[in-house]
Amino acid sequence: MTHPTRLAVLLGTAAALTATAVTANAATPGPATAPQTRLVVRATATDPDGTTHTRYDRTYAGLPVLGGDIVVHQRPDGTRTTTGNDTPITVPLPRATPTPTPTSTPGGATRQVIWAAAATPAALAWETTTRTTHRDGTPSELHTVTDARTGDTLATYDTVASGIGHSQHAGTVPLTTYFTGSLYQLRDTTRGNQRTLDAMNQPGGGTLFTDPDDTWGNGTPTNRQSAGVDAHYATAVTWDFYKGMFGRNGIRGDGVGVVSRVHYGSNYPNAFWDGNCGCANYGNDPATGKTLATLDIVGHELTHGVTASTAGLMLSGESGALNEATSDILGTAAEFSAENTTDVGDYLIGEKAFASGPLRTMDRPSLDGHSRDYWSRDIGGIDPHYASGPARHFFYLLAEGSGPKVINKISYDSPTYDGSKLLGIGRDAATRIWYRALTLYMTSTTNYSGARRATLQAAGDLYGPSSAEAGRVAAAWTAVNVR
Repeated sequence: MTHPTRLAVLLGTAAALTATAVTANAATPGPATAPQTRLVVRATATDPDGTTHTRYDRTYAGLPVLGGDIVVHQRPDGTRTTTGNDTPITVPLPRATPTPTPTSTPGGATRQVIWAAAATPAALAWETTTRTTHRDGTPSELHTVTDARTGDTLATYDTVASGIGHSQHAGTVPLTTYFTGSLYQLRDTTRGNQRTLDAMNQPGGGTLFTDPDDTWGNGTPTNRQSAGVDAHYATAVTWDFYKGMFGRNGIRGDGVGVVSRVHYGSNYPNAFWDGNCGCANYGNDPATGKTLATLDIVGHELTHGVTASTAGLMLSGESGALNEATSDILGTAAEFSAENTTDVGDYLIGEKAFASGPLRTMDRPSLDGHSRDYWSRDIGGIDPHYASGPARHFFYLLAEGSGPKVINKISYDSPTYDGSKLLGIGRDAATRIWYRALTLYMTSTTNYSGARRATLQAAGDLYGPSSAEAGRVAAAWTAVNVR
């Protein structure tokens, strides 16, 4: 929502905002009415017309405000609006201001925070971060937020994002490698020093793949290099997709390449992104030994890194659904961009994983037996992978339209909630709208109705508020019952 009055309270003068935006990580003091509030620049972007979009994290009395992030949009004429949670915070603090420095506890690291991610008044809270491992071997970074006054649990969410699947290879593909003078390495200095490691079936670490003749793998799981080929190739495809389409310099926008680890764990049938190391990890199918590093699964995992460094969508409730949907949407777009004839672009997620069919679909999400086709009031209470269904469905309808059709020799048939017949705007335009909405207008607590507003704003920016594209964005959301 846009609240000019609240924005004025948060930011003070336009001059203060401009000075702050120049230097990332500088603190912006609030006016006398809110002396304990500070805004810290996380990232900025500038449109060709000079409009700036500055993403801020918030602190209150030196404490981080979880769910208090905002994006400020300033036009060349000085007009400013904001998206995100811009509600001023007034939380009673103890006489001695608590320290924001994390402390070690038996369960992990604990720090005092302000919790402002729910539709209730902000509260002084404790955030405990516990790193553990799930039963299947997936690392977990569990965040538990408790009310400092009552001890009630306010939220729990896991920041290690994961997807599952069993991969086949992408055929014979080009690789960018590095020659040391005696050996070739699966290291790509043209893409931020991207590296691909053999985790040696351990839950961490790994050894950089090397080869004497720059010919890697043989296309079978018995050759350990073959998994490295899939990951190295798909990671380069995803880097090039973000760079070529959006000018994004690396997954986190910092020019630093991804570390990929294949053969992760023993009989580990999963894949995940770990933001702490900026690395993606891929296990093997216990039945066949094949790697999970397909084009769409790699694109999915790396997109979790993009989301973490932009909107920061929390992996709980509807924001968690949008987080998972974003990985499926942009991972699918990256897969299409590869134009690979062995693993063709499609609107199926992890379709190479099981002989029985894809893990998830976009034209009719409920085909997996768990996902929802349309939004409902209880959707924030189910697994985010399945709650992502309406957003996946929205994207497909926006790109391709409703009803039966065949794309790359694959048949689709997409229904609508209201029985409407929709025309698509094309995958390219739909992808640009979603990415702009993610990076400029969504925040950590964006829900489905917020995603509708964000994509409408993005479509208006790109194609005009009265354009056919903007009209079809609205129609596609209505068609999945988001109004």
